[in-house]
Amino acid sequence: MTTARLPLFPLNSVLFPGLVLPLNVFEERYRAMMRELLKTPEDESRRFAVVAIRDGHEVAPSASGMPDPTAQPERGPAAGFGPDPLKAFHGVGCVADAATIRERADGTFEVLATGTTRMRLLSVDATGPFLTAELEELPEEPGDEAGALAEGVLRSFRQYQKRLAGARERSLSTGELPDDPSVVSYLVAAAMVHDTPTKQRLLQAPDTASRLRDELKLLRSETAIIRNLPSLPAFELTRTPTSLN
Repeated sequence: MTTARLPLFPLNSVLFPGLVLPLNVFEERYRAMMRELLKTPEDESRRFAVVAIRDGHEVAPSASGMPDPTAQPERGPAAGFGPDPLKAFHGVGCVADAATIRERADGTFEVLATGTTRMRLLSVDATGPFLTAELEELPEEPGDEAGALAEGVLRSFRQYQKRLAGARERSLSTGELPDDPSVVSYLVAAAMVHDTPTKQRLLQAPDTASRLRDELKLLRSETAIIRNLPSLPAFELTRTPTSLN
C-alpha cells in the first residue's frame, strides 16, 4: 500500500473519485491549508485528503451563538472534532487534487478540486495550523461481473432519474454516461439522493462489483418508493417513518 501525509479537509459530505468538489474556504485553519498548497508549483498536484465527518461540526463555532446558539468559540485545527479527531471522521475518504485555488481580496479562497483515489486514514495530526493525516491509498478492484452489473445500474439509474423528475425531463442518453464500471459506480453513488452513511458505505465498498450490487438494490428500492408514494392516502403517510432521503 502507498502511504502519504496530506492536509486533511473534513466535510459533511462524501467525495468520490472523479467527482468535482467546489469549496468556499473561509475558516483560518483551511485558509492556512490553501496558502500551503499554493506553495506547490502549478505543474505539480496540489493534493489534500477529504473525509466525511462522523461526529463533529464542519464549521467550528467562531463566536458565541455561531453556528450553535449554546456553543462557545473554539480555536485550532481540531476545533469542533473533540480530543481525538481520528474518531470524529469516517475511516475511508478520498484524495483530492486542487486544480484551482483562487484567493479573494478578503483572504478567503475559492477552490475547485477533483477526487482522485480512495484512501484510508491511519492517523491525524493536529499540532500544526491545520489538520494533516497519514493515509494509505486504496486500490479499486473490479470484482466479479462488474461490467454486467454496470449495465444494469445504468438502466436502473435512468429509471430512477425519470421518476425523480416526474417524467417531465429528458433522461440521460447512453452517450452521456460512462462505460467504465468503476466510473459508473462512483458517478451513480454521488448522484443518488441518500444520506452520508449510505454514501460512505458505497465509497468504502471492497470492490467495484460490490458497490454496483449495492447501488442496484438501492436504485430499485428508491424507484419503487417514488413510484408508489403519490398513490398512498395521506393518513398512511403519517404512519410511515420519516426518511432522510
